[in-house]
Amino acid sequence: MTVLVMAVLGVLAGLAWSYAAPRAAMAVTEKGPALADPSTQALIAADGWFAAITGGLGLLCGAVAWLRNRQDQLPVLAGLCAGGVLAAFLTLWVGSAVTIGVVTVEAAAPGLKVVPGPLELTAGGVLVAWPLLAVALFGLLEGMHGYRDSALRKPYGI
Repeated sequence: MTVLVMAVLGVLAGLAWSYAAPRAAMAVTEKGPALADPSTQALIAADGWFAAITGGLGLLCGAVAWLRNRQDQLPVLAGLCAGGVLAAFLTLWVGSAVTIGVVTVEAAAPGLKVVPGPLELTAGGVLVAWPLLAVALFGLLEGMHGYRDSALRKPYGI
């Protein structure tokens, strides 16, 4: 169930990423499309939006999973990990395939055609934000809660 819920959230996150992330302007040349502005920050911004959206949802999933299923820790952790990986890839796929929101392209030199580029990740490491933060928050909450109820807090029986 955890994996299924996270997969649906991944599709919604992909739509949100497509709406929020800027696209780099591409110049149409004889050799194919090329970056119109090599110093553009749009590529980094797209990675940042992806990390913020998936990381926030990872924290949300970790907190909800801990609040609802503290007794079945191992299956829930496995579901958070597998669901987070699936959701991150679904976010990437849906966000890259669908264009939502305003796509603007700055003015170009005369005779040069400029089009919005595709939405893609340049930093593949942000794909782990969702599963990593979901599992980490679940573990942190369980560790804090487990320590509170532990006999190790009162080693001398006091």
